Order: sequence, then structure tokens, then C-alpha cells
Amino acid sequence: MPFSHHSHSGQFCKHAVGSLEEVVLEAVRQGFEVYGLSEHAPRYRTADLYPEEEGITPEDLTSQFELYLAEAHRLKALYAPQIRLLVGLETEYITTLDLDSLAALLGRHRGQVEYLVGSVHHVNAIPIDFDLVTFQRAVGSIDGAVTSKDCAFLCAYFDAQYELLHRFNPEVVGHLDLCRLYNPTLQLSEYPEALERATRNILYAISYGALFEINAAALRKNWSTPYPGPELLQIILQHGGRLTLSDDSHGPHAVGLNYGRLPEYIQRAGIKELWFLEHSDTPNASGRNVRATRMDQPWATHSFWTQF
Repeated sequence: MPFSHHSHSGQFCKHAVGSLEEVVLEAVRQGFEVYGLSEHAPRYRTADLYPEEEGITPEDLTSQFELYLAEAHRLKALYAPQIRLLVGLETEYITTLDLDSLAALLGRHRGQVEYLVGSVHHVNAIPIDFDLVTFQRAVGSIDGAVTSKDCAFLCAYFDAQYELLHRFNPEVVGHLDLCRLYNPTLQLSEYPEALERATRNILYAISYGALFEINAAALRKNWSTPYPGPELLQIILQHGGRLTLSDDSHGPHAVGLNYGRLPEYIQRAGIKELWFLEHSDTPNASGRNVRATRMDQPWATHSFWTQF
């Protein structure tokens, strides 16, 4: 059951390329059976727009998101004979405005947003995955009077992540340790307060049945492993957490990118089972129309992997 739960297109995301339909067609070509569409939730302040969004307003982003939902559901119906598409979104948490506005958006589009990828891309309202200079500014913006700046930054990231998880119970936990993006060799065990918070988040996500994505995008960002790194992956496994796959593609060129490198990491970690989301006519506890399903065969025996 080859699958991905996290993707973007240039049609609805300015730092991606290609149309949403081109992304879907590439997923079909590669033999994906389940593919999640998860464009970013809108942002609501002009200050939170990126340089490539010059001339766009937050209101434009909201309108764009509604166009995305319409197009995603059109493609879901059109390509149903070839692939099972899921229509979701990837969260943003910059300020509490984003969480309040997401709650309102989900209320307006109940039934249309089938699942959430719960991600944090900012600390102290500063992007942490834009570039190294901005990342360092985010680290430096945190009060480290009691502890080191690095530890304070990591704690702030995991605290924001916990608030997001606790409020929305996203079905997929997105790039769990994105806070290590520009320091992939960092070991959280060297920062016990941060590791404690990360473990708290993992245990909470497990408690409501979340899937943790093994996200291949880290491999194209010069990591030696996907997200999450081995340290947090082992904590997930020790506590019975459930794992899924995502390519976090930003256009058709990145659909399935580096999937050929995933089996070695999965096997080395001792992962025996993989899970995926599928549509459910009965809403889950969060009111969204998906359920988690375990692959019905050993993941390594699926013919999908032979193309790599």
C-alpha cells in the first residue's frame, strides 16, 4: 500500500511548482494507491507573508484555500478509478490567531477537510524553515536567561507543537523534529528539558491515535535520515506509536522523491508495521472523515518498492 499524506502544489503554494492535477498524475504514474493533498492553511497577518507572496493579501490566501478545496475534491472524484485521494490541510501556528482561525475554517468546511497534518513552522512568530539566517533569528529571539538559547528554542518549538496537537488532534503529526532542520546532528538528549517536552508530545499524540510521518523531505534538505531522526523515532516505537509515510512534495518533481531511501531507514529502526489513512463515512472523534488502517501485508513485500 504505497502512500503519502503530505503534499503541496505551485497552484496553491508559492514556494512549490506545478498544478495540483500534475501532482496527482505523477502519483498515479508512480503507482501510489493513497495520496494525501495537504495545502497550507491560510495565514491571517500581512506580517506572516513570505517574500514570494508580495502583492498577495491574507484575504487572498483564504480565497485561494477555498479554491484548493474545490479543485482537490474535483480531482478526487475524477481520478477515483486510479488512486484514492485524501483532501486535507497542513496547519500553521504563528500566533493564537492561526489556531482560532483554523477552528473557524474547519467549522465552515466540515466534511471537506478530511484530515490534518499537524505542523509547526514558526517559533516566536519567526519562520524556522525559510533559510538559515531566519532560523538563527528565531533561535536568538527566545529568552534564554534561565537556560541556553538552543534549549529555550527547542522547548518553545515543542510547547507550540503540544498546543497545536492538544487543540486539534491532527491525524498526522508533520515533521516532528523540524526544529533540528539546520542542525540535524543535534541530540535532544543533550537538552533534557526539550526531550521531556518532545516525549510528552509523542505520548499525547499516541493517546488519541495519531500517525507519525516518516517524512522523506529531510533527505532533500541534506539530512542523512528522514524526519523524525532516530532519537525520537525510537521513543515513538518504544511507546507503540503508529508510523506512516509522506514525501512532503512541493510539485510533481518531488512526488515520491527519495522514497527509495526509506526502506533501509525503516528496516534499521525495526519498524514492522506501517499505517495509512482512508476515507470513512463515519467521522472520527475530531469530526473528520478518515480512519487509520494498518497495511494488510508486510510493507517491504509490496511491489511498489521494486521501482527503486
